[in-house]
Amino acid sequence: MWSGVSREAKERIVKGIARVFEELGIPLHAVEVVIHEIPKENWGIGRELASEKFKEVKPP
Repeated sequence: MWSGVSREAKERIVKGIARVFEELGIPLHAVEVVIHEIPKENWGIGRELASEKFKEVKPP
């Protein structure tokens, strides 16, 4: 995930992932979610940096 996502968005992501695992019968105590944030300038897509390719995209 690119850097800059709000705490609220991260919380929704974690809760959503945990809910899916729980629906599959996995106990919540066995579910761990790690959010790894990477700056867009450290992410390449094809021959282009994500910071250039997605200049106008703002994190939620």
